[in-house]
Amino acid sequence: MSAILELTSDLIRRVSVTPDDAGCQSVIAQRLSHAGFSTEHLRYGDVDNLWATHGEAGPVLVFLGHTDVVPSGPADAWRSPPFEPTIRDGRLYGRGAADMKSGVAAMTIALEEFARAKPAHAGTLALLLTSDEEGAAKNGVRRVAEEFRRRDQRIDWCVVGEPSSRERLGDLIRVGRRGSLTGRLHVRGVQGHVAYPDRARNPIHAIAPAFAELAAERWDDGDDSFPPTSFQISNIQSGTGADNVIPGELHAIFNFRYGTASTAGSLRERVEATLRRHAVDFEIDWWLSGEPFLTREGRLREAVVAAIGEHCGTTPEASTGGGTSDGRFIAPFGAEVVELGPVNASIHKIDESVALDELERLPALYMAICESLLGIR
Repeated sequence: MSAILELTSDLIRRVSVTPDDAGCQSVIAQRLSHAGFSTEHLRYGDVDNLWATHGEAGPVLVFLGHTDVVPSGPADAWRSPPFEPTIRDGRLYGRGAADMKSGVAAMTIALEEFARAKPAHAGTLALLLTSDEEGAAKNGVRRVAEEFRRRDQRIDWCVVGEPSSRERLGDLIRVGRRGSLTGRLHVRGVQGHVAYPDRARNPIHAIAPAFAELAAERWDDGDDSFPPTSFQISNIQSGTGADNVIPGELHAIFNFRYGTASTAGSLRERVEATLRRHAVDFEIDWWLSGEPFLTREGRLREAVVAAIGEHCGTTPEASTGGGTSDGRFIAPFGAEVVELGPVNASIHKIDESVALDELERLPALYMAICESLLGIR
């Protein structure tokens, strides 16, 4: 069994459903310590974070990943047990096989091999892992980033091992992500009998015209790197369940995915202005999950594209699509951030898997990036 297959399988066996790390980071810390890395465990609440470094001063190249996974869903729906790594038809199956225990294993092996081969490499090579990427994302990289700012930690380049590829390894890299802004809306009305609407105030009726306007709004036109901003209402709850009662309140959740053509502040102001114009009695609890970021052409993108060309024989598409990643917490350090990992077609699904031939190429891909950026002093 190859080193990458063995380590990935070991990690899959650990039932690290977010935020439980289930010992994954301890295994990795022990391996990297043997390779000469300094390791630090940063635990906040019920979340484990690992920071491992090799070398000193700048530039600083960080590999970023997470050891937590989403729940498996019904185990009997899987062809093989979700936390028992199983090889079938040239693929490795198990929860986290693609998202992202294969990436974590590949980064670990690449870093330990590079440090042993180039102990006097330039700058600092680092690995940052969390067990809070699939969950609330409050005590993971977000919290570590706060600590890093307190320490004045420098980060120049960051490779996120998320499963970025579309159909085959290296065909797509993420060079940015849209921001995510969520609003939790409370609309106040006056409860009453449906036969006496003059004695009540229906919050559903109050919010409906405003929601129609918000849903139809053209928030911006996007730009060369990001599509136009998207507004979506994801939840609405109101009513007592009775057919003769006007409800007294309404709760709704909506979300913006936005690029650099808008700001979180401008979106908040426009929403609240619309609600006031429609005379809605409301409160909104805003949650900014992350600002948009974009890594333009530079040293990191050049290194990633060259490594993909060498080991995958292709030129990747540069994309800013998809949801969010923990890269959103590293970009504000001024770092160039690129996401590169295995095919994402099966992530979060029943029978999640990764192709064995692509799994075997991942460590060399990451090691080539290390060599390009830190290999020469």
